Amino acid sequence: MEDVTRTAVENWAGCAVAAATTLDGGEVGVVHRATLADGRRVVVKTAETDLTTEARMLRYLAEESGLAVPEVFHATPEVLVLEFVPGDGELTPAVERNLADRLAGLHGTSAEVFGFPFDTPTGRFRQPNLWTEDWVTFFGEYRLAHAAESAADEEVLPATTAERVAAVVDDLPELLDHDPEPALIHGDVWRENLRVDGDGDGVRAFLDPACYYADPEVELAYVEWTNTGGEAFFERYREVIGLAEGFHERATVYRLSPLLTHVRHFGDEYLDPLRETLSGLGY
Repeated sequence: MEDVTRTAVENWAGCAVAAATTLDGGEVGVVHRATLADGRRVVVKTAETDLTTEARMLRYLAEESGLAVPEVFHATPEVLVLEFVPGDGELTPAVERNLADRLAGLHGTSAEVFGFPFDTPTGRFRQPNLWTEDWVTFFGEYRLAHAAESAADEEVLPATTAERVAAVVDDLPELLDHDPEPALIHGDVWRENLRVDGDGDGVRAFLDPACYYADPEVELAYVEWTNTGGEAFFERYREVIGLAEGFHERATVYRLSPLLTHVRHFGDEYLDPLRETLSGLGY
């Protein structure tokens, strides 16, 4: 842990940092588990992005939906101190069912329109969340078009592929052929962002949100794409809240959004999967 970070934590805690261990998962920064001199254990995150936004999201999820997230102890743009939640258990069918219960409960939190009170990050990139009445307009403009145009400007997305994404955006009214209600989603549910009970019974906490009010199928499509939830997850979700006909076809469209984000983060290795997904949709 860097001296400036250690000093910030000690000033907040009122005692020394006795030990610090680097944790995995620092996609946009560095994450440490710190043991304080008074015995408390906390997670300390530093990043080049403004960490107060992550703190606001975690507090919003806790207050508005009751989703299990780490408590925020201290937040500045440079340093975020969170509750340490142990949990490195396996994603068993029982955990998948519990995950489905938790997400069904989260998706039951609704709003009048799509978007969020403030822009949120996805990795190191900004997600615009302007309040929008129409889901197709929101997803087309503020997810697919925004990501594709940004990736093209960053010279990681070839113009021909960007044109194919634009053609999908034009056809979204036909491709997303249902009328979802705005539902609060976590926005980045995959294995590394879950703290799982060591006995394999359930999810203790959800980390690193990228939340907004969306078609909840966006969340389900991401859970499927990342292999975070399989048959047990989807069976339970159907039992609890239901799943509209045509989900798997729409899920392919929704997959384009994280693929574009991954192209922006990681470059060429995600271009072929993006192009294959576009081809599968007929573009």
